[in-house]
Amino acid sequence: MTETLRILYVDDEADIRSIVEFALEDEEGLTLELCTSGREAVAKAPALHPDLILLDVMMPGMDGPTTLQRLRAHAELAATPVVFVTAKVQPQEIAHFKTIGALDVIAKPFDPMVLASQIRALWRRYRDG
Repeated sequence: MTETLRILYVDDEADIRSIVEFALEDEEGLTLELCTSGREAVAKAPALHPDLILLDVMMPGMDGPTTLQRLRAHAELAATPVVFVTAKVQPQEIAHFKTIGALDVIAKPFDPMVLASQIRALWRRYRDG
């Protein structure tokens, strides 16, 4: 039996959340929870116990880096891998995201047809250390 990977996706844009939901909804071994803001993610994530958090960088109110910082303050989320999903993919931006605690970055716009395999590859890399 395959392990089920619990993913929390956080993005303020409804269209992007819909694309992610469509890309991942029928994928065996993946379950998806959606949040519309950093504040919602910080409130819900401790109870959801996600294995992996996909986090938009540019959101109103609480941006992705601030959300990551707040999530890390919860003991049960301190080691949960976070992947930023963003159009900010210059090498220095990616390096910055990794120094503040991101596992990696998925570039927007992403290809919905390969999103699940991208996530699985990132998860394997994280899990296998």
